[in-house]
Amino acid sequence: MALSLLPLAPLSLRTPPPRASLRLEDDSPRLNGASLAAAAAATRVNAWTEWGTLREVVVGDAHNAHFPPRSPALRPAINREGGQCFLEPDGSVVEAEGIGALLERSVGWPAGRKAQRTIDAANQQLDNLAAVLRRRGIAVRRPSGGVDWSAPIKTPFFDAPNQYCATCPRDIVATIGNVVLEASMSRRDRYFEVYQYRDMIREIWRADPAMLWKAAPKPSCADRMYNSEWWDLRTEERYAQMRNYSFCITNEEPIFDAADIMRCGKDIFVQLSMTANAAGIEWLARELAPSGVRVHTLRFPYDLAPSHLDCTFVPLRPGLVLTNPERPIAEEDAATFAAAGWRFLDAPQPTNPSRPWASQSSKWLSMNVLSLSPRVVVAEEQEVALHRLLEAEGFEVVKVPFRAVYEFGGSLHCATWDLARDDCCEDFFPQAADAPTLHPASKRAAPTPP
Repeated sequence: MALSLLPLAPLSLRTPPPRASLRLEDDSPRLNGASLAAAAAATRVNAWTEWGTLREVVVGDAHNAHFPPRSPALRPAINREGGQCFLEPDGSVVEAEGIGALLERSVGWPAGRKAQRTIDAANQQLDNLAAVLRRRGIAVRRPSGGVDWSAPIKTPFFDAPNQYCATCPRDIVATIGNVVLEASMSRRDRYFEVYQYRDMIREIWRADPAMLWKAAPKPSCADRMYNSEWWDLRTEERYAQMRNYSFCITNEEPIFDAADIMRCGKDIFVQLSMTANAAGIEWLARELAPSGVRVHTLRFPYDLAPSHLDCTFVPLRPGLVLTNPERPIAEEDAATFAAAGWRFLDAPQPTNPSRPWASQSSKWLSMNVLSLSPRVVVAEEQEVALHRLLEAEGFEVVKVPFRAVYEFGGSLHCATWDLARDDCCEDFFPQAADAPTLHPASKRAAPTPP
């Protein structure tokens, strides 16, 4: 049964200052059917970097979102200090504080559908982001696949009581040049999530003859794919394994979430994590090497629960990376960037580090920004310290409300998937042939120069 989260006393309700953006409605129609086909005709898939001028993007939604069930890849837990965002009848978003501890004591981790007011608050902020991007001349698409997240999953290898949501397309699909690549994800409740975007992908593929549509091997998500004892280890034992980059997934099958990838032209960087294993990085390196793309493995030894690179290491423009001060990159991996003259810019501590009680992400969603160009970045409106840091570096910062989306799996980078940018397969790491991060398959299968 779904838990209906209504404000419970004693609670402190914090209402953000009135802003037009909080009440803005997305008056642009969602693309489907004939309108989707017409828009697809103009699409030319191309995205080699995280920062090229953005021309077309997909923004997720939170419709019918469900709580993720426990599984070998995820043990969801209540954030005791967390609150909850609601959409009020007047169109404002309020955040009720102190719910997490109360829920932990009373009911524990819930099952079923999320509260409608919580879904509405997230959708309002997602719609607002879409409208902001459209006003800047960026084409925006929204998912329309019609997957029923309440439906259970049963395969020959596993079953799951329900599915999740379609808020974060960044996790499930990546654009690398003219290739749309479906990831090989580890979570059972997200097994069919890509189908929420399949109609869109198919229409673009039909309209753009240069687009290549590829998918990594679909994982079995069988028990052998997981380290079954990992979650039950004592804290110190689990940390010891994580220091050796041993996580809840084994190396039995190629696994990676698309959000573990960062693109820098000819080079892409993939984090070894709880959602991307060595076999997954090997598959990417072999798959992309014939096109001249070099794949590098990145490690962050002080991140004891690594999952998705975009809250840890975010390239903002050539030569500059926004980094997480609590998760420094391994020294040997940093050498690749130092040799090419890149600079690391530590993100400030989040201005508002609190998270919704159901959020499984860290406080570092604060640095999960979306680049619109090498000079323009979209950031969450409350992260004032980050705004100042980026503005001091010469960026225009577009500020949007997005905290209501946090409990649905991410922030601005997570909730978007770029289809088209003005960029190319440029070589920003000319010394990469000797880089310690370079995956061996990138050397083995590199094409012979003409």
